[in-house]
Amino acid sequence: MRLILLGPPGAGKGTQAANIVDKYNIPHISTGDIFRKNIKEGTDLGKKAKEYIDGGQLVPDSLTIALVEDRLKQDDAQDGFLLDGFPRNLDQAEALDQILENMACKLTSVINIAVDPSILVERAVGRRICKNCGATYHVVFNPSKVEGVCDKCSGELYQRSDDNEETVSNRINVYSNETAPLIDYYTEQGVIINVDGQKDIDLVFEDIASALGR
Repeated sequence: MRLILLGPPGAGKGTQAANIVDKYNIPHISTGDIFRKNIKEGTDLGKKAKEYIDGGQLVPDSLTIALVEDRLKQDDAQDGFLLDGFPRNLDQAEALDQILENMACKLTSVINIAVDPSILVERAVGRRICKNCGATYHVVFNPSKVEGVCDKCSGELYQRSDDNEETVSNRINVYSNETAPLIDYYTEQGVIINVDGQKDIDLVFEDIASALGR
């Protein structure tokens, strides 16, 4: 099962990604994780990415695409994957199509979690993340059993510095301008699954699993 997860900031992608990889036993592949791993291991691609990141610049599409292609060719991704945070624009989507064609495989589905922009800021500002394992919570919609403590590993929960109203609004605008056109792109390919992300978290996942038919 080869999947892409789309949705604006605050749509609940982190929670649903964890549910998907657990149910379908596929690796969760995010560009952030790829950057960090390659930088930590000191790979050639990682060193190049670090130069841009340290300089406060966005990593160019060409380098991001190369890093994703390298990750998709690793053994654990041969039977499927969940891409999260890639592709971010049409150029990356077209490059991914070419990568998959070269690997003689196709996307199964693109899951689009749709949420009204008016409630996205509230969702994002209330998000809390575990410092230890990266599990995602929300102070209102998905609180941990003990305030400030991760249910899974008892790690400390924190609020990302960019989870504030101004920054979140900017991220939503960027998403709308750059990433939202991917919905039309994958609709034309016949692989889009639109899910109502304003439902209860468990119901959202039920809709995803039902649409995937497994």
